[in-house]
Amino acid sequence: MKLTANKWLKTTILLQNEQIRPVIPETRRMNRDSLQEMLNKYGMVYIKPNFGTFGIGVIRVEKEEAEGRLRFHFQRGKRRWTFGSYTDMYANLLRQTGKKRYLVQKGIRLLSHEQRPFDIRVMVQRNPAKNWETTGMMGRVAHPQKVVTNYHNGGTLKTVDVLLSRYMGPAEREKYMARLAKLGTDAAIQLYKHFPGLKEIGVDIAIGKDLDPWILEVNFRPDPYIFRKLANRKAYFKILRYARAYKRIR
Repeated sequence: MKLTANKWLKTTILLQNEQIRPVIPETRRMNRDSLQEMLNKYGMVYIKPNFGTFGIGVIRVEKEEAEGRLRFHFQRGKRRWTFGSYTDMYANLLRQTGKKRYLVQKGIRLLSHEQRPFDIRVMVQRNPAKNWETTGMMGRVAHPQKVVTNYHNGGTLKTVDVLLSRYMGPAEREKYMARLAKLGTDAAIQLYKHFPGLKEIGVDIAIGKDLDPWILEVNFRPDPYIFRKLANRKAYFKILRYARAYKRIR
C-alpha cells in the first residue's frame, strides 16, 4: 500500500492490533450526528482534518451545562466561539471546516507544564539492521492561547524527563518512557504490515490525568530537525544517521 497522510486509514489499521487498540481514543468520521454523540459522551472532543499536518485546522469542541443552561464552544487557533444551541454551533463550525473531511476524536485532558498542556512526540525508525527502533522522544507544550501542541504552530519543546518530573520520580519516569518507546515501535510494526515502504513514523502520544498514554495520531513524514532544538543532541544525531541510511536526507 502506498504511503498516505490519511489519518482515518492509519487509525483503522492500528485498531486491528489488540495490544494497541486500548490506547487509541475513540475516533469517528465527523458529521452532525457523530459530533453530537461524541460530545454527549465525552463533553470535550477534538476535530481534525483527515489530511493535514502541523496541527493546522485542529479545533477543540466542548459542551457544558451551567445554571441549567447548555453552552457549546469551539476554539481554533486563538479564537473561541460560544453558542446557545448545538444547531448554531454546528452551522458555524462548518464555516471553519469548509468542504474538507474531518475526524472527531475523544478529547483527552492532558497533563500540563506551567499551566500549558503537553503531549509527547515519539520518533521511530528502521535502523540499519532493518529493525524498528525508537530513536527520539520529546515533549511539546502548547502555546498559551492555542489548543494544539505542535512546534510549527507555536508550541515549545521540552525533554520528556523534565515534563514528567512533576508527576513521577526518576525510576518511574524511566519505566514510563520505556513504555512510550514500546508503544512507538508497536505502532510502527503494525503499520509496516500494510505499508512495506515505511521507514519512519512520528507517534503523537497524549498523557491523561490518570497517566494513561493515548496515541493521538501517526505521522509518516515526521520532522527530524526539531530534535536539534534540545540541548542534548544525542538523539538528533542518531535520527540523522538512520535517516541518511534509508536516504530520507543526504
